[in-house]
Amino acid sequence: MTPSSGNRFEDFFADDAYVLLKNHLYNYLLRRRAVRKYLQSEMGELILEVGSGLSPMTEASDRIVYSELSFPALRTLKSWRGKGVYVVADATHLPFKAGSFSQVICSEVLEHLPEDRPALREIASVMKPRGSLILTFPHRRSYFAGDDRFVNHFRRYELDEMQANMKEAGLKTVEIQKVLGPLEKMTMLSVISLISVFDRFRKGNRDDKPGQRAASSGFLVTLFGWLNRLYCVPVWLDARLAPRCLSSVLLIRAVRQP
Repeated sequence: MTPSSGNRFEDFFADDAYVLLKNHLYNYLLRRRAVRKYLQSEMGELILEVGSGLSPMTEASDRIVYSELSFPALRTLKSWRGKGVYVVADATHLPFKAGSFSQVICSEVLEHLPEDRPALREIASVMKPRGSLILTFPHRRSYFAGDDRFVNHFRRYELDEMQANMKEAGLKTVEIQKVLGPLEKMTMLSVISLISVFDRFRKGNRDDKPGQRAASSGFLVTLFGWLNRLYCVPVWLDARLAPRCLSSVLLIRAVRQP
């Protein structure tokens, strides 16, 4: 990601609750599942994940290179995973040789960049000829709302707009998949409206003893994880049944033109 004033992600990475809960979220689980479907069918040499944050799409592996602008995020991710290469880098200035990677993953990153087209050109430059890019992005400009502003989105995209940007960078779209549908958008709007209530609840419980807080946190994380896994079912069905024009998140697999 590219730094901006008031970058909410630096705040999130320092928030224990965010770190505990982020990778249990239903939308993250479904997005990761969609991305891994394409990774399983392609045996590349080196894989670059751009803007991995604390929530990479890949399994831990020595052939994964994680790039992320936030040093705290990469430091935490490395402590969790160990395997892989960790590089602090701006998506618009990747410090890799041309043609280094057979696959690149860029999931929910471009919408956070003030300038997204230079990032696509940079990604294409580090891909091998006929290498593949797996990209996910928030769909439909008309869906832009408070939940987008909360996580510092600059924009949402129309499909034809994204395809045009990729073509300009020398990337040819070969597959498009629906990842999340309108139910996910409505859910996130509701969640954001409840966050202030959650924050007040946490502040009101700061006087709890450390042991009580730890026991409570462990139970809540477990409950949160199971509820999100259950909620994946209706959200997945909604994405499958809704027309693509109503999808809130789309996946594109593209190849670099030789």
